This record gives sequence, structure tokens and C-alpha cells, in this order.
Amino acid sequence: MTSDQHPLNRRTFLQSAATGMIGATLGASMSSGAAQAQWEEGAATSSGARRGNLIGVSSYSFWHFSDEVSPMNKCLQLAAEMGFDAFEVLEQQLDRTDSAYLRELRRDAFKAGISICSMSTHQTFVRVDPDEREKNVKKTMHSVDVANEMGIPTLRVNTGRWDSWGSFDALMEHRGIEEPLPGHTDEEAFNWCVAAFEKLIPYAESKGVMLCLENHWGLARTAKGLLKILDAIDSPWFGCMLDTGNFLDDTEEQIEAVLPRATMVQAKTYYGGGSWYELPLDYKRIGELFRKYHYRGFVSLEFEGKEDPAVAVPKSLALLRENLYF
Repeated sequence: MTSDQHPLNRRTFLQSAATGMIGATLGASMSSGAAQAQWEEGAATSSGARRGNLIGVSSYSFWHFSDEVSPMNKCLQLAAEMGFDAFEVLEQQLDRTDSAYLRELRRDAFKAGISICSMSTHQTFVRVDPDEREKNVKKTMHSVDVANEMGIPTLRVNTGRWDSWGSFDALMEHRGIEEPLPGHTDEEAFNWCVAAFEKLIPYAESKGVMLCLENHWGLARTAKGLLKILDAIDSPWFGCMLDTGNFLDDTEEQIEAVLPRATMVQAKTYYGGGSWYELPLDYKRIGELFRKYHYRGFVSLEFEGKEDPAVAVPKSLALLRENLYF
């Protein structure tokens, strides 16, 4: 058939296609408000699309640094059986870090249909001695290697703290507030931390592991301190781990200040009363903030109460599922 015999030649076809694309775009735009409203009301959709944040649980939720052994593979199994979407490894809870064991955990997670979304590690760059800071850089590089071996995309990191109160219990008695060591300033320590992270980021990037700084006491105890470090480092491989339970003052305001920068969220619950303290976290309101700032990333439960985790962890999952929807 020749072009004069066919009413839709190449030019008219392209014009019609463009018109159709414009119409579809306008239609999608006009309907997006209604669709968003439907999600925000928590209505189910016939498409079966994911309705909320993927919710994981930290192995810490089953352990709390107690003397009782909580093997990582057992915690992983419990997370899968309880219906979590993901799992977070507390590195300190690993009894081994040899490649064979780490690969076993990676395999077991896959077979259980659960993602290992993050690993939390501990380090401190708030040290006067530069050799001590360098030791912590190397320690964190090892943590990157462990995460890489397990296929974990994100590593939770800390600034560390002055340790001027001695113990963590004493730090909690003073609501996480501590003074610099004599002759030194927080500003010095900020510079130490930035320099350490700038050393670590290229290594983490080479392994495909993103570093996420948490508001985990020390210099990142407040939203202001956390954001100061985030603003000082320009790298897509350096993000923010927002912990809902680590802002002891003006909690909701500080959560909202950090949430637009969050790469991942850890969500605290305190059934049975808190081990060190308990915050009145309103997850209905936090869910509203998630939707306001379009946070769609992973959420990892850190249960920090005294109730039996076998009871409290599933209750916590239900609480988060109810409130953290799109």
C-alpha cells in the first residue's frame, strides 16, 4: 500500500503519537491527586502495588547487648517468620566474620525471602590521638568488607563521642549530653569526623556500600550536629540514618528537620518500658511526616523495651505497618 492510499502516513503518525502522549500525561497529572489521596487514606488497590515502606528489624531487637546469646541466623529466621520484609545486622552481634559464615547468612536470607538491608557498626572519630582515629577508619573499612561479603548495601556509622562520662549508662543519665575533653572543642571533633568520612567514602563506594550517619549520640546527638556533618560532605555515597528514638528533646521537630535527608530510618518502640528511657513516639504523626516528605525507603525496627521480644516485636511490626503507608 502506498502512502497516499494509507490515511496515516509517517508525519501524521508522529503527530498523533505526540498528541496521545500529551493527553496521557495530562490525564495522569489530573488523576494523580485522587490517586495520592487514595494511598494516604490507606485504601487497598486492585493492582497489588506495595502500600507502605519496607519494614525490617534489627537483630538488636532480639538481644539488647544482654549476656544471653542471640545467634544471628536465629534472629534472621525469627524476622522472616514474623513477616518482616527486611533484616538489619548489628555487627557487634556477629560471632564470626569469616567469608564462609557471612555467605551462609546471605544464602539463608535469600532462601527465607528476606532482604538484608543494612548493617550497624560502631566506631569513634572523636579521639585526640590521630592514631586512634586512623585505627577506627581501618576498623570501619573492615565493616565495609563484611557488609560487601553479605551483599548489604548500607552501613550505619557514628561520629563517636568524647566518653567524658565514662560509661553509656552515665551518658544516658545525662541525656546524652557531654562536654569536650579539657583543652579541646566540639569544632575540632567535627573536623576530625569529616576527615575520617572523607577517607572512608571512596573505599565504601568501591565496594558498593553506602555509609549512613546516624543521630547516635556524640556530635550527631542533635539534628543540627547531624546536618552539619552531612552538609560538609558532598557524596552520593554518604547518607543519613534517622533514628526516631535518639532525639531526647524536641523529638518530633528534630525528626522533621532530618527526615528530608534520610536515606534509611530506624524506628524505636518501648513495649514494657524502655531500657534506658522511653519516648512517646507518635507513629501516626511520623507516618504523616513520611508522606509529607515522600520518604519511601527502608524502616528498621529497633525494639528497646523490656517486654518479651517474641510478643513485642510482632506488635511493633503491626504498629509500623498501620501507620507507615504511602
